Amino acid sequence: MRTEPRPKPGMQQVSIGPVFVEIPEDWDLVSLNGITENSGQYGANASAEEYDPDEFRYVRITDLSEEGYLENDEMRSIPIDGNEKYRLKEGDLLFARTGAVGRSYLYSEADCDVPCAFAGYLIRFKLSDEVCDEYINQFTNSQYFRKWVDSMARSTTHANINASEYASVEIPYPPLPEQRRIADILSTVDEQIQQTDEIIEEAKELKRGVMQNLLHRGIGHDEFKEMYIGPKRSTIPTEWDVVQLREIANIKSGSTPKRSNEEYWEDGSIPWIKSGEFNDGVIEQAEEKITEKALEESGCVVFPKGTLLLALYGKGTVSKTARLGLDAATNQAIAGLLPKNKAFDPRYLQYYLIGSRNTLLNVTVNPSSDAARTNIYLSALRQFKIALPPIEEQRIIADRISTIDDKIADEQEHKQTLQELKRGLMQDLLTGKVRVNTEN
Repeated sequence: MRTEPRPKPGMQQVSIGPVFVEIPEDWDLVSLNGITENSGQYGANASAEEYDPDEFRYVRITDLSEEGYLENDEMRSIPIDGNEKYRLKEGDLLFARTGAVGRSYLYSEADCDVPCAFAGYLIRFKLSDEVCDEYINQFTNSQYFRKWVDSMARSTTHANINASEYASVEIPYPPLPEQRRIADILSTVDEQIQQTDEIIEEAKELKRGVMQNLLHRGIGHDEFKEMYIGPKRSTIPTEWDVVQLREIANIKSGSTPKRSNEEYWEDGSIPWIKSGEFNDGVIEQAEEKITEKALEESGCVVFPKGTLLLALYGKGTVSKTARLGLDAATNQAIAGLLPKNKAFDPRYLQYYLIGSRNTLLNVTVNPSSDAARTNIYLSALRQFKIALPPIEEQRIIADRISTIDDKIADEQEHKQTLQELKRGLMQDLLTGKVRVNTEN
């Protein structure tokens, strides 16, 4: 008969939903209901109106980020009159009861310039004055809470969690000074992550501006001309050409070997790329590989490292680009653009296609095609016009934009490191595996 291992000295074993953990013997395990002043209140059942700073900012599920922050991209309002009971106060804890179930947010007046009220698909809990609000907030963004949410959602036909169910979640509960110290440590990492996010967004905004300038004005030009590139007139340097892609590139699409033929897939060694792997960057490795036999018999083409790829169709991927960081074959939803006589730098053309995405879709998609299945047709792609600088200028333009891409990649890697650090800290601190010094 299998028995659970004994807890370490000074520890006790408890369960948080489906997860068994050890916590210190001087900690409690409390339900959310035991540390709140209410049993969960549902929000206003009112339609969102255009944002008005003289009314309540209307906080909805879509305003809550996965990380527990308040998003300000699409603010909406509801009237103050008649909705005062839904007004948020400092330290109110919100949960999504449907949709992005389990998503949470600890309200702070510093997050918004105007008073806020919360919507009906959110549930509010008012935390007791005897707990550290930020400690509870950190717990609701932990893997332990996430696993509890997943177990609750699976236990119902619909992925909903109601107020009484949220009230029942059990939380490791250290003494108040320890709660505050744990919250301080984790909040410090959160601040670093947010600062990194801001740097990334600033770099992306800079990239958009630099691309707009370099892809239309070039470098060091004094004379310009107006040309039709697609349906609109554009101003470009006089020295630049306007060409169709077929003039500078051989454009080929790939193929998918039969999935039912194991000889095409088992122990494959040739990287095989799908458009779902695209993210307007460089692909360094493939999710799947095919065999030599598949290459010989299925019509697949191996594109060399450095080839620019374009997604011809696929929900959420059509018109996305990638450059190959390895030799690879592709499926039929992808076109490879191979330079004729070294006419273009693949990096320049990638940036150009990204910057011209709307035009590309407007002129290469059959207007009678099903909106749910947008296709870029090869024949139209080959006729697509681009502005083409001399090759040396292409390289300089690509180098300058790539420098910003490198900065973005470095900051994204730093953010990932911080997120991994926080996950480790949460695992150690929220269970008392590592105790904190509360005297400083």
